[in-house]
Amino acid sequence: MKATYHSGVHKFALFVVAWAVILLCAGALVTSEDAALAVPDWPLSYGSINPPMVGGIAFEHSHRVIAAILGLFIVILSIVLWRKDERPWVKWLGVAAVGGVILQGVLGGLTVLKLLHYWLPVMHACLAQIMFATLVAIAVVTSRWWVSERPQYEDKGSPAIHTVVVLNAAAIFLQIALGAAFRHKYSPVTPHIVWAMGVLLIASWTATQLRKRFLNSREISRIRLLLHNIVGVQLLLGLGALWTRMRSVGDPQPMPPMVITTVIHTVFGAVLFATAILVVLFCYRLVPRRREVAFAAGRDEVPA
Repeated sequence: MKATYHSGVHKFALFVVAWAVILLCAGALVTSEDAALAVPDWPLSYGSINPPMVGGIAFEHSHRVIAAILGLFIVILSIVLWRKDERPWVKWLGVAAVGGVILQGVLGGLTVLKLLHYWLPVMHACLAQIMFATLVAIAVVTSRWWVSERPQYEDKGSPAIHTVVVLNAAAIFLQIALGAAFRHKYSPVTPHIVWAMGVLLIASWTATQLRKRFLNSREISRIRLLLHNIVGVQLLLGLGALWTRMRSVGDPQPMPPMVITTVIHTVFGAVLFATAILVVLFCYRLVPRRREVAFAAGRDEVPA
């Protein structure tokens, strides 16, 4: 279906993505400052919407306020998409974002009420990454680039490039889950470190396949380079975060070097996963799936 570009919708989607980055930073600070249980109740904070902003309470309550505002923004974005966008799947993507942010709020509340048990903080962290990628996807599919006519490229390799990029995104998400399990003390750091090498190999394979198959596509070349560069930077950030964490083992409380490196590494992980989803979107936009090509060829062969 031919879609109309709505500048205001796209700009608001970008604004929501930017606000989500702020929320990711706030959430990473809560974990890094060991402030997750600084407020023992939910949805209020010590029975109030304006608790004393001291110590860990400041981190946890600020996180809640930023999350509530993001939820409001996502509801508005969904309403705007439903009213303005002609594509049913984009409308439902907005609805899914609303459902996701509600579930995320419930998981966050249960994480506090259940005292960080039952893998709830890990699920909360992983859903945050999915939500961020969803918002980035909405920003992309509402852009002028997406709704404009784009050149289409034939995929002659095997496996299909769509399979390759989805596997790449899945590998990165697994790494995010392993990192969340380590940060929330459900797993040792070893699986996270080992799988980082797996992510490097899979991302390199993905980038190689994109380069070999679509060297003449400037758009795919740019997103391929972006993916490769962010993977490299994230590995360096991971080494820095690991080093500062090892140096801070004997510290009586989280110190700024450990907090800063961990927050940056965590937020950049969300950026990496969102970039992997961007690669998937680019391939689905620019490279027709083989069954679509076969269907179109069969239709052309039917005599008039």
